[in-house]
Amino acid sequence: MSKDAVNTAAATPRTDAAAVPADAGDAGYSKDLKARHVNMIAIGGAIGTGLFLGAGGRLHNAGPALAIAYLVCGIFAFFVVRALGELVLYRPSSGSFVSYAREFLGEKGAYVAGWMYFLNWSTTGIADITAIALYTHYWSLFTDIPQWVLALVALAVVLAVNLISVKIFGEMEFWFAIIKVATLVGFMLIGIFLLATQHDVGGQTPGLSVITDNGGVFPHGVMPVVLVMQGVIFAYAALELVGVAAGETAEPEKVVPRAVNSIMWRVGLFYVGSVVLLALLLPGSVYSADQSPFVTVLSKIGVPAAGDVMNLVVLTAAMSSLNSGLYSTGRILRSMAMAGSAPKFTARMNRSQVPYGGILLTCGVCVLGVGLNFLVPAQAFEIVLNVASLGIISTWVIIMVCHLVFVRRAKDGRLTRPSFRLPFSPVTEITTIAFLLACLGMMWNDPEVGRKTLLLIPLIAAMLVAGWFGIRRRVSRTADQELSQLTK
Repeated sequence: MSKDAVNTAAATPRTDAAAVPADAGDAGYSKDLKARHVNMIAIGGAIGTGLFLGAGGRLHNAGPALAIAYLVCGIFAFFVVRALGELVLYRPSSGSFVSYAREFLGEKGAYVAGWMYFLNWSTTGIADITAIALYTHYWSLFTDIPQWVLALVALAVVLAVNLISVKIFGEMEFWFAIIKVATLVGFMLIGIFLLATQHDVGGQTPGLSVITDNGGVFPHGVMPVVLVMQGVIFAYAALELVGVAAGETAEPEKVVPRAVNSIMWRVGLFYVGSVVLLALLLPGSVYSADQSPFVTVLSKIGVPAAGDVMNLVVLTAAMSSLNSGLYSTGRILRSMAMAGSAPKFTARMNRSQVPYGGILLTCGVCVLGVGLNFLVPAQAFEIVLNVASLGIISTWVIIMVCHLVFVRRAKDGRLTRPSFRLPFSPVTEITTIAFLLACLGMMWNDPEVGRKTLLLIPLIAAMLVAGWFGIRRRVSRTADQELSQLTK
């Protein structure tokens, strides 16, 4: 729906507005997600392979100061989700930020927001199936199976789960999150026990001396901490899923504030707490990008099968990410299709009220990832991970820009802000946008991968411009049709 059409809808009497959804893409969903599902989706979005696997290499490069990087990025991630939460309570929508971009930035804004988010999750999906195949190869039983076959099997399983019903998706995410939280809590209890008893860990006595005797908080200076920020931001990707999921819950006004507010303490406890514990147990130089930092610690104290357990958890995290990606892009693409900015078939829903068209399109891109696993299995993961980071940073920037316009309209008296608000607006939005763009700029300091990724921006921009000129007439016709229906 166009911006003018939405404003017209807002001006109509309450009974008429209730009959016609503010976003045509919101019609037809089952509202089967419960409060526990949304809460666990929020947790699952905050805990993933970025912590279970990525923290090892970052600890090696940045040292204990990595905890500061996780805290800083976590605060800005919380601001993004808090802003999105306020928009959700203003108007719940499965189209989430794409729907809000349409209302506050116009159809061009929604078009850019949607396709950049699709770029993020479709490439993340490739990274996820690549990771799943790599983690599965850890066990000798699967060593002889080609990486691309394992990737294809993983994609088929998660696709089936998404197509059955949203309730099955919610249950799958619920149990994925339970596994991740239980693992982290278990490790933290072990780490606290090791600290309290001064138990030997790989020849080291845990405590503050591990940090002070190995270069302090910044063993390699401040610059390595700055450089890992972009990777840390990617670790928080998927927090925005709360906004998408809210469109399929019966009581978003109760569920969303609780889920959003809990994100902050989860970040502090799970990310910052875990990294601080890891830094107190072993020097940063002992950790590596090739092994989960949790496995490194557990193997040093002789825990049997530590690698097997953690590999299973990391596998679960990758499956959870793939599951979430198919879910969210299906809903986002349906919202776009109803406005004319995505292919018509992505608006289709099955009998279980699942937008299967958009899910299948994302899967189609992931199948290309299966081909990537066949052609360059060693480089597949690194190639797509950096492209995905462009998508998530642009999505978060768009959310904050939408919120700026939203607040400005509220001040003009054109709409009413809910009581659940982003604090210190507009300073919070502007600071967050500046930080995210700075993280993007930091990628230039990585000549191997980051700089090549930034050079893709002109190509992506050219594709977006070409795509817009290809669909702008259809978007205009769709907006005119909806406007005429609202004004009858």
